[in-house]
Amino acid sequence: MRIDVVTLFPEMVEHAAQFGVVGRALTKKLWSLALWNPRSYTSDPHRTVDDRPYGGGPGMVMLAAPLEAALKAARAAQAEAGCAASRVLYLSPAGVPLTHARVTALNALAQQGTGLIVLAGRYEGIDERLLAQEVDEEIAVGDFVVSGGELPALMLMDALVRQLPGALNDQASAEEESFVDGLLDCPHYTRPPVYQGKTVPDVLLSGDHAAIASWRRMHSLGRTAARRPDLLAQRGLTKEDARLLETYQQTAQKE
Repeated sequence: MRIDVVTLFPEMVEHAAQFGVVGRALTKKLWSLALWNPRSYTSDPHRTVDDRPYGGGPGMVMLAAPLEAALKAARAAQAEAGCAASRVLYLSPAGVPLTHARVTALNALAQQGTGLIVLAGRYEGIDERLLAQEVDEEIAVGDFVVSGGELPALMLMDALVRQLPGALNDQASAEEESFVDGLLDCPHYTRPPVYQGKTVPDVLLSGDHAAIASWRRMHSLGRTAARRPDLLAQRGLTKEDARLLETYQQTAQKE
């Protein structure tokens, strides 16, 4: 997998990408990272990358020309590295919400040889003409606004990289995470068995793998119903899931 990031703060992305799962995968060469600063593609002495918006208003808007040149350079570098195609992703609050399903689809594209180019904006945004001409997909990581696209870009990169075979110490971790089955993850516990008077559920200490799997499924369904009922509405329930959810809700009412 190859990911190129167009950003005014390449050091920020490069430094953060050295840590944790993403950093280990980078060291193992499971993916590669290249960074492109639009300021490197300006021609004026001040290396200007933004200007005031037409029509007035607060803030500045990123210029199209430096970004276009940076994207062109990134595409050329990906082609030279053997990528069959490139896909430009722009992190924006106006984008389509990022979901596990979309991450999986992008990961599949990358595995098939498509290079991903992530465009991290700043200021009030980017000249709309650049977006219409150069961007393949706008992505939002949530219904909130941050100062720039670098942190959302890192979130997207982390979500993509952790799905790569060999990125996690135990691949089952990726297969059992929240959203993989359209549900939130179940509660987890570790040592000690008693902490501040609170004990680990007996079933998790039983060694009965079937009972543990059922408990985890039941609590995953119950947590999703309580916190993200929209997810259940989208996926529906099997008869067994409906039974487990009913059992969870009946138990919760008694507690």
